[in-house]
Parts: sequence; C-alpha cells; structure tokens
Amino acid sequence: MAKRRAVIMGAAGRDFHNFNVLFRNDTNVEVVAFTATQIPDIDDRRYPAVCAGEQYPKGIPIVAEADLEKIVADMKVDQVWFSYSDVSHEYIMERSARASMWGTHFVLASATRTMLKSTKPVIAITAVRTGVGKSQTSRYISKLLQAQGLRVVSVRHPMPYGDLTKQVCQRFASYEDLDRHECTIEEREEYEPHIDAGFVVYAGVDYEMILREAEKEADVILWDGGNNDTPFYKPDLHITLVDPHRPGHEMSYYPGQTNFFMSDVLIVNKVRTADPENVERVMESCRKHNPNATIIKCASTITVDNPELIRGKRALAVEDGPTLTHGGMSYGAGWLAAKDCGAAEIVDARPFAVGSIIETYKKFPNASRILPAMGYSERQIEELETTINQTPCDVVVEGTPIDLSRVLKVNKPIASVHYELEELVPGGLEKVTREALERAAKKG
Repeated sequence: MAKRRAVIMGAAGRDFHNFNVLFRNDTNVEVVAFTATQIPDIDDRRYPAVCAGEQYPKGIPIVAEADLEKIVADMKVDQVWFSYSDVSHEYIMERSARASMWGTHFVLASATRTMLKSTKPVIAITAVRTGVGKSQTSRYISKLLQAQGLRVVSVRHPMPYGDLTKQVCQRFASYEDLDRHECTIEEREEYEPHIDAGFVVYAGVDYEMILREAEKEADVILWDGGNNDTPFYKPDLHITLVDPHRPGHEMSYYPGQTNFFMSDVLIVNKVRTADPENVERVMESCRKHNPNATIIKCASTITVDNPELIRGKRALAVEDGPTLTHGGMSYGAGWLAAKDCGAAEIVDARPFAVGSIIETYKKFPNASRILPAMGYSERQIEELETTINQTPCDVVVEGTPIDLSRVLKVNKPIASVHYELEELVPGGLEKVTREALERAAKKG
C-alpha cells in the first residue's frame, strides 16, 4: 500500500510535537513538508534529520503557509494536519474549506492522543486565549508546590525559532543559559520570571526527551502552556484560565475550547479590571459548559517600579507581543499601569516605527494604542529599539514580563510593571493542587 502523503500546518511548536508523536515512526505516512505562519521568519528552514528520525535522512522542509495550495498539488498530498493554536473557529474552517477544494483531507489531531505520560505528577496550566495570565499562574502554582517541600520543574510550550538542531532539549536555570541559547525576547518573557523565582525551565523541540530529562530533577512537572494550546503531557490536574475581557472567546477559539471543556479547574482571571457583567457572563459559561470544574476567581495584581516616573508624563506603553498580536488585545498591563499612575498622555508609536514594527501595526491594527515588544530575531530587536528611541516620550512603561534593558539600549527611563496572580478567596488553588497530588500518589 502506498504511503499517505501529509503536510503539517504549524507555527514552530505544536506542529513538531504532533509529528514526533504521530508520524516519526509511522511507516505508512510520509510528511512531505511543514508550513509556517503566525511567527515571523520561521519558514525557509528544515526540520532536521536529528529530530525527524531515520525515515527522513534529509529532514523535512518548512515553507510558508501561503505556498500550501502549490505544495498540495505538486506533492499530491492526501492529508493536511492543522497544528497551531489561538485561532478562531471561523479561521480554521476557512482553511478546511480550501483544503477540501484542493482535494485533500483536513485533519485536527486529538488533544489526549498527543499527550505523553510522565512518571511524575503533572499539573498543566493552559488558557482559552493567549494573554490571560498563564505565566503568573504557573509562578503562583510553583510557589505553592515549593512551599510543600516539592521540587518543581517547569516545562514550557515550545518556541524553537532558531537553529532547531541546537534546540532539541534546552534547560534554563540562569541568565547565562538564556544568553548561551541565544533566546529571543519572546523566549525570555517566558523563561526569565521562572528563573527569577528560582525554578528550572525546560523547553525545545523533542518533548519526550525533555520530559525524561525534567523527571530526573523533579517531584512535580508543571506544564506551562503557550497560546491557548492543549498540554503535551497528560495532566493529573488541568487548570485553564478564562478571560472576562474577552467573554465568549472560551467557546469560539481553537483549541482553547478543548481546554475549557476538559479542565479540572477554571480560573476566571482579571476580575478587578473587567466589566462585572462580562465576569458574570464568563462565570455562567463555565457553569454551563464544564459543570464539574472548580471555578476560582482571581485578579492580576499590577505593581509598578518607580511610579513617580509616569505621573504627569508622556508615556510609551510597551506590551507583551503575542498578547497584542494574535492574542487580539488592544492593551495590556503597561497601558493599565500608565493610566493608573496618572500619565499625562500615552504616546502613539506608529509614526516612529521602523521595519517589521511597521508591518506588525498594519497586520494588527488592534495594537495601535501601544507598542508590542516584538523580538523574534536580532533584526527585529534592533527595530524595536529604534522605534522606542525615536518615539517622543518621557518614560517607557514596560508591561512585558522581562527587563527589556537586558536586551535593548533605551534612551529613556523605564518604569517596569509587574503582575501577579491573586486569589479573591485564598486557599482554593492550594487545596486543589494538594488533592491532585494525593490522588496521583494513590495511583502510583
């Protein structure tokens, strides 16, 4: 029987994991290409042979998603597997319709059948959309577990945007590790807060290898999810964050809705800054669509270093990139902090943007009130730095999770914004994590 020929649509993350789990050792399927989108400059590469396995001695090409129709026709593709996250149901079905028109099957992988089993208890943190507060929740849960005397190792959803042969299995425990692995701003935003809190983080490409390495130094594995993707590891406790700033998105975005349906705990976050009517809408959605889940209300508490730098001044709000781009938000913690601290004006950076930052504003007009901290490459980091330095403002209000001064040379003072998870009724998350670990121990 002839091999089925497949293309995996991705964005340098879930696509590689789906290949590793479903196809690497399947002699009945030949993956002829990956496509790439959503993240700049991740196409025109190859998934290397060291990752792809013995059936692919030359690796697998990674091409732009815009070329998918040509690939399907030229390579006589039987199946297109959609393998990235944080997209609307309308978006995904439009691509399904096109694949059907081209004469190929359009396939979504099972969330549970792509989960790896750990020898250690796993707590997974996911979301219905990016930018809801996964990272602060991961830090909060890590501290709860550490207080119980447990060794916690975080495994972060993949962000392998560089040389894939060097990113198969990465361990981060210090800033020197970040420099050695040549991390982008996006990677640093996820790893630095864990390092600051004293935790080890793993990430990379091969999540079976990563899991086995992490298990060697962990009592508990914490899955720190990316975007609104489902966990790569089978969780003993699955926690999903729901956003009252985007009510209804829990039911209309892929694969966040899957997380919403299958989670043990639903955190309704940011309740102090959301419209109370939207908080109740989201609460009712939780009760209706996942009635067995524990619902916990939380706030994302914002603090600012040197708020006096902001009061009465022209402020430039620099925010976490993915939250404002494919996350669809029009503001973040930096914008809120600038308002709360009495900025005289929040400056529009668009007239002073350069290079790919201009293109980001064109593609994501929702980000017009702030500056997304785009930094997927050295060139883009330089363009971000130039945009900040050319923008006429008195202070940069930094709403990203990292200290941008470590990677940028900025000609203005920086007021750093910090945000931490706060339970409105303390003790709920400690209770559910403790109970989950007790259940896992009984199962052996």
